[in-house]
Amino acid sequence: MNRRVLLIDDDPRIRQVLGLALRGEGYTVDVAETAAAGLATLEDNPPDVVLLDVMLPDEDGFSVCRRIRSRSHVPVIMVTARTDSHDVVAGLESGADDYVSKPLMAKELSARIRALLRRAGPRQDETETFTVGELTIRLREAEVLRDGIPLSLTHTEFKLLAELAREQGGVCSRETLLQRVWGYDYFGDSRIVDVHVSRLRAKVERDPSHPRHVVTVRGHGYRLVP
Repeated sequence: MNRRVLLIDDDPRIRQVLGLALRGEGYTVDVAETAAAGLATLEDNPPDVVLLDVMLPDEDGFSVCRRIRSRSHVPVIMVTARTDSHDVVAGLESGADDYVSKPLMAKELSARIRALLRRAGPRQDETETFTVGELTIRLREAEVLRDGIPLSLTHTEFKLLAELAREQGGVCSRETLLQRVWGYDYFGDSRIVDVHVSRLRAKVERDPSHPRHVVTVRGHGYRLVP
């Protein structure tokens, strides 16, 4: 199946180099040099993955990512020229699933995209439904309900919650979650786990500042408790 990538970046050299590299990997690549053009393309030709530059001429990437999230669950990889923690966290909190830093390496980027696409859908053999307090987690349908009302989770947030649910109350370390959710070929660091846990709590917990279900086990990781 031919996968579609939307690359939103105002640098013509990056659009050309990455476009050629990704097309060589078999992807269909749409390019946009502004936020407005990227959002229009998103509506006209929905992609499987979005590569989104932080610095755009008409709108910053964080704001664009929030707008994408308001209308789509498509996986988003933020592209930043800096590795500053603030930029990384801001990108993830705006709804991005992953981030890469410039200068971009085509092989690394391709591995990130493959990892995102692998986890974008449910496993073929999954039929389980977990009940955790007021939460109902339906793995096959990739759906989470709270008190019977569907919650709007990103692919990554759902996969993170699903992995915790599979442990049946056991503890998952950050390293384990990084491997299972982001993939064995992930090149990033464990900060991404903590940021996504924080985002997940904001959606599934009644009081995210005092979580009852997604609980931190100090020095070990996280677990899901009823």
